Amino acid sequence: MKLFLDSLWRAVAYCLHPRVMLLSLLPLLIMVSLAWAASYWLWDLAVGSVRGLLENSSVFAMVWQWFVIFGVRDLKSVVAPLVVIFTVTPVVVVTSLLFVSFMMTPALLSWVASRRFPDLARKNGASFLASLGWTLLSVLIAVFALLLTLPLWLVPPLAMLIPPVIWGWLTYRVLTFDVLAVHASRDERLAITREHRLSLMCMGIVTGLMGAAPSLVWASGALFAAAFVVLVPIAVWLYTLVFAFSSLWFAHFALAALAELRGRHVASVELNRAPLVTFESTPKALPAVASAQPPNSLL
Repeated sequence: MKLFLDSLWRAVAYCLHPRVMLLSLLPLLIMVSLAWAASYWLWDLAVGSVRGLLENSSVFAMVWQWFVIFGVRDLKSVVAPLVVIFTVTPVVVVTSLLFVSFMMTPALLSWVASRRFPDLARKNGASFLASLGWTLLSVLIAVFALLLTLPLWLVPPLAMLIPPVIWGWLTYRVLTFDVLAVHASRDERLAITREHRLSLMCMGIVTGLMGAAPSLVWASGALFAAAFVVLVPIAVWLYTLVFAFSSLWFAHFALAALAELRGRHVASVELNRAPLVTFESTPKALPAVASAQPPNSLL
C-alpha cells in the first residue's frame, strides 16, 4: 500500500509538470494536421460520394420526402458533411493516439528513470517486437473476454463491473510489460508481477475507469453536432492526459518495485558472502610458568 500511494501522488505531481502538459498537446497537433490534409485532398470527393448514396438510397427516400413536407429542403447537403465528419473523426483520433502512445510512454519512462533511478541498470529483458506481440495478444484476449461476457451486461451490477475489470486487466498487463521491458530482466519482470499483481490490477481498474470520462465527452459531441468540433479535441486531450497519468503511475510503481527487488537481492548475496566467526579447535600454547622450586641454598 505504501508503494501504491507513493507512486500515485508522484504520478499526479508529474502530470502537472509543464513537460507533460506540452507533450499532451501532441495528439491535438497530429489530429489537426491529419484533418487538414484529409479535408484538403478528400473532402469534396467524400461529401459528394455520401450525398450520392443518400440521394440514390431507397431507404432514405421516404425520410427526405417527410422532411420536405415539413418545409426542410435540401437536407442532404447538411447530412452528408456530418456523416463524413462522424466517420472520419474516430479514425483520426485513433491514429493520433497510436502515434502518441508510441512516443509518450518511452519518453515518460526515460524521464522517471533519469530523475528517480539514475543508477538503475538496464537489462533489456524484452525487445520491441516482444512488447508489440504481448500487446496484441493481450488486446485479443481482452476483446474475446468482452464478447464472451456480453450476455452478462444485461444485468445492471455486472454491466458496471465487468468492463472495468477487463480493461483494468489489459492496462496492467500492457503497461507493466512496457515499463519493465527495458530495465528488468524476464525473471525480474515475472517476480514483480507475481508479488504486486493485486496492486497492479487495482491500478489498471482505476485508470480504466478514468478512461471513461473522455468517452462521455465524445458521446456529447456525437449528440450535439454543433459542439462536435470543440468537444472532440477536448476528448482527445483528456485521453492523452489519462494515458500520460497511467504511464507515469505504472512507471513510478514498477521501477520502485524493481529497485526494491534488486536491493533485497544484493542484501541477501552480501549476507551469504559474510565470513563466519569460528573458534580454533586446538588451544593456544600456554605461556611458560615460572618454576616453583626454591633456589639452591648456599652451602
